[in-house]
Amino acid sequence: MINLVLDLDTGIDDAIALSIAAKDERINLLGVTCTYGNVTVDESVYNTLALLSLLNRIDVPVYRGRDRALISTSTYVPHEAGRKIHGKKGSGDISLKESKRKAETTNAIDYLSSLMMKRDDFTIITTGPMTNLASILLSYPSLSTWKGKIIFMGGALTVRGNVNHFSEANIYKDPEAAKIVIESGLDITMIGLDVTERTRLYRKDAEKWKNRKSEIGRTLGSMLDYYLDNTLGLDETYVHDPSAVISSLHPEFFSFISLPLTVETESIDRGRVIVDEKRLMERDKMVKVALDVDRNKIETFLSHFDKYL
Repeated sequence: MINLVLDLDTGIDDAIALSIAAKDERINLLGVTCTYGNVTVDESVYNTLALLSLLNRIDVPVYRGRDRALISTSTYVPHEAGRKIHGKKGSGDISLKESKRKAETTNAIDYLSSLMMKRDDFTIITTGPMTNLASILLSYPSLSTWKGKIIFMGGALTVRGNVNHFSEANIYKDPEAAKIVIESGLDITMIGLDVTERTRLYRKDAEKWKNRKSEIGRTLGSMLDYYLDNTLGLDETYVHDPSAVISSLHPEFFSFISLPLTVETESIDRGRVIVDEKRLMERDKMVKVALDVDRNKIETFLSHFDKYL
C-alpha cells in the first residue's frame, strides 16, 4: 500500500491523476493540498472537492494552499493559454457540481508540515508549481532530513519546454520554489516532459470512459475530449500529470538517472531545469530523473483505468 498526498492545480490532467490515486486499491490517499497554476487556488479547491465527490471519496480531506508564487505580491491569475487548454475553470466545458464537503479550515502548509513531522511513510506528488512544498521547507528547516518521497511532474531536461524553449509550465510559474525543493537533498523524482510527451491518451479512452454510464465516467470522458481538442488538436494527447501517479505504482515503467539538478531563476533561462555544473563531481542532493518510459505499459495501464469508473 502506498500512502500518498497529492498537491494539485486541478485542471484536466490533474483530474485524471486524482482519479487514479482515489480509486486504485494500492493507494491510500491521505489528503489533497491545492495550489494555483492551471486555475486559481480557489478553483483548484472547488474542482478537487467536486471530483472527489463524484469518485465517492468525500472521506479525503482537501486543503487550500498558497495562491501565488513565493516572490509574487499578487494573487496568481491563470494565463490565457492555460485557460484554453483546461477551460475557464479547469474542467473543460463541464460544469462540476459543488461538493457537500468543504475544504478543511487548516491550510495546506500547516497540514502537510505537521504530517511530515509526524511520519515519513508517505509520498508527496506535485503536479503544479511547488510553492506549497517550498514554503514548508523555508518555514521548517528541520524537515530537510525528512525521509519520505517526493515526485514532481515538471521540468524538461532533454526536450524543449512547453512555455518557451527551455521552461516547462509548472517550474516556470515559480522557479524559486522549484529551486528550493530540487536542491533540498530530499528523496526526489522528476517526471518531466522528457517522458510525459512520449506517452498518449486517446479519443478512444474518452469514449470508453463515457460508455461506463457513470457520472464520473461521463465527466472525465468529456473533460478528456476537451483536452484532446485544445492540446495537440488530434485524437491523442500527452500524459502529463497521470504519469507522476503511475510512476509511484510502477517505477519499473520508467528509466532513471540520478543528477545534481538546479533551476535557473534569472534572465532568458528563468524556469529552466538544468544539471548544476558546480556539483557535477558530487554525489549528494541528487534528483532521480525519468529520461525514458515504456510507452506501451503506460498506455495499457490507462486503457484499463475505466474499470474504476
